[in-house]
Amino acid sequence: GNWIGEAPYRTGRPCSECPPKYGGGCKNNLCYRETYGQKPETDDMNEVEVAPIPDEKHVWVSPRVIKPTKPKKDSPVNHMTQVVKCDTKMKDKCKGSTCNRYQCPAGCLHSGAKIFGTLFYESASSICRAAIHYGILDDRGGLVDVTRNGKVPFFVKSERNGVQSLSKYKASSSFTVSKVKVQDLDCYTTVAQLCPYEKPGTHCPRVRCPAHCKDEPSYWAPVFGSNIYADTSSICKTAVHAGVIRNESGGYVDVMPVDKKKTYVGSLRNGVQSESLRTPRDGKAFRIFAVRQ
Repeated sequence: GNWIGEAPYRTGRPCSECPPKYGGGCKNNLCYRETYGQKPETDDMNEVEVAPIPDEKHVWVSPRVIKPTKPKKDSPVNHMTQVVKCDTKMKDKCKGSTCNRYQCPAGCLHSGAKIFGTLFYESASSICRAAIHYGILDDRGGLVDVTRNGKVPFFVKSERNGVQSLSKYKASSSFTVSKVKVQDLDCYTTVAQLCPYEKPGTHCPRVRCPAHCKDEPSYWAPVFGSNIYADTSSICKTAVHAGVIRNESGGYVDVMPVDKKKTYVGSLRNGVQSESLRTPRDGKAFRIFAVRQ
């Protein structure tokens, strides 16, 4: 065994208890450090272990079919004024709610289109020739408002303003004509103030709106509804909301008063927030239209 200290010597720990720090061995009952000869590195020692590649499973994926997208169409701009010809008859053109304002061309004075009646014109009459006969237009053409009427028992001929009308002694539906006025507005004028709805229908003047009505506060220039608006709405701010004029430039619009609705739904359009209105106690409504430039 190992001897520790001076005489008298004591028996030390057996070789099997050599401290681990020696990292060596025991020889002749003595602990000693073993020196290991360093083995030279081989190439395979420097290889990086690569993870095994799993077997590939081929999954067939059907190719994605990309459908061509259709270009978005701009929302159509509605016009209340209908462009007509000299021989356009009232009964052929007026088939909807917006048939009350017409743009007549020049040169209708000497057209051969027939008209029947005086003051009240039969529905088979030329719109533009009736307007000249009544004195609303001349041969230069222009705008005319038309009001549909019920049946009249007969129509009496007359000659006025260079136009000869004919008689018809048979009950038929009729119409009257009136001049279209043009009026400048501010940002606050409403349909209730300008031309409220009355049965069977009301004609409003063509109005010209100023620029920059969009930023007027709602307590001065409110807008109620979408598409069809409460007649307490600002006409010109409504025109911006509806997209019929631009806020930066203003411009002309046509207005059509209609009967009231039960509810008006607000929306944000063209930078204008309109308000909702439910079960209004009174007041009517209106539609607004772009004017062809």
